[in-house]
Amino acid sequence: MGKGELTRQAILEKATAIASEAGLGGLTIGKLAEELELSKSGLFAHFGSKESLQVAILERAAERFVEVVVKPGLRAPRGEPRLRALFNQWRLWPKLNPMPGGCIFVTASIELDDRPGPARDLLVKQQRDWLDLLATTVRGAIAEGRFRKDVDPEQFAHDFYAVMLGFHHALRLLHDPKAEKRAVRAFENLVEAARRPQ
Repeated sequence: MGKGELTRQAILEKATAIASEAGLGGLTIGKLAEELELSKSGLFAHFGSKESLQVAILERAAERFVEVVVKPGLRAPRGEPRLRALFNQWRLWPKLNPMPGGCIFVTASIELDDRPGPARDLLVKQQRDWLDLLATTVRGAIAEGRFRKDVDPEQFAHDFYAVMLGFHHALRLLHDPKAEKRAVRAFENLVEAARRPQ
């Protein structure tokens, strides 16, 4: 990796940390340049615009999520074991990728839900891809005979995602000491309901 790419990665790491607290819109080229002790023009040369920087932050965050959550989860055997591995890795995401403002995807989702543009388009695609992967994993559990044939994979993925959003909320906003235990129980209830015979 060349010096330019190392500088770009350092910029993205710092930018992601700031955006996790201030939001993508609250991240300014001036503040970022000051934090990194770079000139505004030097920083601008790497991204060209604030919008390009926002997209790059989401792309880098997704790469990190794949490294920390998806790849380790997909190493587990197909079906329910893989679903559990993805849950466990996702649950560890705040510890394995600590950010001062919490999960950048949650922050960006709140900020961009009604603001059209390239950053929102990318975030929507990333979240849909993740839901599709979860649904595909549920299909594997159905094919393996662990889950009932009438389980709706998309509904399971939706409910799984809702558990994790609730976990983030309880952990970050409410500082609930039982946040993790509650998330585990909610996930187990979801799995048990999918297994239950008709």
